[in-house]
Amino acid sequence: MRAFVFPGQGAQTVGMGRELAEAYPAARDVFEQVDEALDEKLSALIWDGDIETLTLTQNAQPALMATSMAAFRAMEAEGFNILDANFVAGHSLGEYSALCAAGALSLEDTARLLRLRGQAMQEAVPVGQGAMAAILGLDFETVDRIAREVAGDEVVQAANDNDPSQVVISGHREAVERAAEALKAAGAKRAMMLPVSAPFHSVLMQPAAAVMADALAGVDIQPPAVPLIANVRAEAVIEPGAIRRLLVEQVTGTVRWRESIANMAGAGVVEFWEIGAGKALSGMIRRITKEATVRNVGAPADIAALKG
Repeated sequence: MRAFVFPGQGAQTVGMGRELAEAYPAARDVFEQVDEALDEKLSALIWDGDIETLTLTQNAQPALMATSMAAFRAMEAEGFNILDANFVAGHSLGEYSALCAAGALSLEDTARLLRLRGQAMQEAVPVGQGAMAAILGLDFETVDRIAREVAGDEVVQAANDNDPSQVVISGHREAVERAAEALKAAGAKRAMMLPVSAPFHSVLMQPAAAVMADALAGVDIQPPAVPLIANVRAEAVIEPGAIRRLLVEQVTGTVRWRESIANMAGAGVVEFWEIGAGKALSGMIRRITKEATVRNVGAPADIAALKG
């Protein structure tokens, strides 16, 4: 069995997807359709812009989705399709890419939703008031418990359960800094503040969740061709109403990536294809299930290797 997985924020690089667009008309069409949906040349920023502007949340989210979908369309041009997977999943914004690839969302709606999602998440908390930190070497339950113990009147919570050795915390900057120190004292190998502009996947994102609830209410969602393993439940979902609710919950909820991969492996998945920019998910997957085969699909050479 096989799963297609799609990366989240942090994987962006200037130039991503350019080789795909040059090699495959179907991939170029993706970037052109996203440009049209957003009424701007996002592709020019992706291929020739500066990394600081590309990394802005409102740009990175649709840009990473466009790159994933370009890779997926290139795969289709070589004879692969969504039914070659038994499940799809994506890390945070990657969940939208997964739904688009599975036919649940149109490409245009996905681009517009992610642009809005990025803007709403950035605007939910004033710059400088929120923070995130990666905690290495402690399990999720320990990190979550200690974070809540030191929160006081502020917010700090486990935001991403990435793999057995990496948990990301999110919340008010001072509370995140307190938690990072407490977690180091509790045995964490490292506690690294992350270069992000907002406290994603924390309850501080509630204003953004309200924006996304309104936006998603007006978007057509179809049953995906294969089940989605949803971030906040780490379980399979295909019913459009449930997908809509879970996409709203995802804004403030924990990304349960470790459980998602473990549950797919438990269901018989032995091969994971990371579709899009970077290889961050591949490293996490190998730490979660050492028996799995992991492939990256982000360039024409990767697709040629799939055929080989």
